[in-house]
Amino acid sequence: MSSQVLKPLPLTSERFAPYGDVISSSAAGIEVMNEARFERFGDLAQVNIDDGKESYVSISIVRSKTPTRLPYEFDMVERHPFGSQAFIPLTRFSFVVVVAPPGESVEPENLEAFVTNGNQGINYHRGTWHMPLIALGESQEFLVVDRAPGAGNCEECFLEQGLVLESP
Repeated sequence: MSSQVLKPLPLTSERFAPYGDVISSSAAGIEVMNEARFERFGDLAQVNIDDGKESYVSISIVRSKTPTRLPYEFDMVERHPFGSQAFIPLTRFSFVVVVAPPGESVEPENLEAFVTNGNQGINYHRGTWHMPLIALGESQEFLVVDRAPGAGNCEECFLEQGLVLESP
């Protein structure tokens, strides 16, 4: 069985719009604050946890223990039906995301891969299929904003055909 190959494209707001938000400072929407000592880049992503249950927005930090070596073969993606999920690097580094549109299932040909520029984070829309977090280096830390508790908010889809994620 041969594997489909995914080559990550540079992450842009336009390319990523069907799947979520790109979190990055930009010239759009700058506000001054605190006696003009700071610039605020506001409303970069919308956190969504509208599931009708007793849940809340959680902020966490995760640290990679084992980097993902590319090329990397995978056959599983996941989604979070009850909340969005954001990953924001705490230092400057690039990472790769693999995504597919929301739906009941996912087909390999619907997957796309993107690589960040080192200054970008991402926010997956509720229900967006994605590969679990990919860190390219050891000890990379992400600020994570998502729904808690996490129970019942992760669905996995195993693909009939494996895919290979190439190096950007």
